[in-house]
Amino acid sequence: MSIFNLPASTIVNRIIPKNSFDRFTTSKQKKSFSDLVDKIRWANKLSRETINLSGSDIKEIQVFEVSLKKKTAIPDLLNVIDRSIPYPIIFILACNETFMVVASAKHPHPTNENTAVIDWTFTSPWAKKIPFQLNLKQSLDSVWTDFCKQLSGRPSDKLSLAELIAKEHKINELKTGIEDLRTAIKKTRQFNKKVELNIELQKKLTALEKYS
Repeated sequence: MSIFNLPASTIVNRIIPKNSFDRFTTSKQKKSFSDLVDKIRWANKLSRETINLSGSDIKEIQVFEVSLKKKTAIPDLLNVIDRSIPYPIIFILACNETFMVVASAKHPHPTNENTAVIDWTFTSPWAKKIPFQLNLKQSLDSVWTDFCKQLSGRPSDKLSLAELIAKEHKINELKTGIEDLRTAIKKTRQFNKKVELNIELQKKLTALEKYS
């Protein structure tokens, strides 16, 4: 058994050299890989061959362990890896016995088959234990959707993955709008303008409450 109590048949246990992604990185990102990442280990592969589950959209799911030199989120570097590999990847970031889990929904680039477009990234907070599970049931599509829902904090949500991503985008849009309005209210001196902004703020807060 391994991470997420996955079957031994899924274990890959292969170190991936950091320079494997050089052709996808800028010089700044190469330096960040060197400065922040200790090693990348391809831990597990979920596929029809390893767990006897197939999928319509999802053909394989990879699990990568990323050991960090210091405790920090590295979204830019994970995006580099994610865009360069066509299959969904579950990243386990590890540092000082704490863990962060990251997974991005993505689709193939319409004109470049060697890269992927990221639709949304689900990220957990740092924690001493990994509270998520890979439930190997039905199909690889359902395994992936279920895991993304766990990461989103909505494990029992009945939405499809596409609907969940649309919801996350809307929530993010509302939160950004709320912060912009709060900043504008603080800066505005005209009473009438403050009233208008506060009315708009209340509308967005009400909308966010419905989505959350």
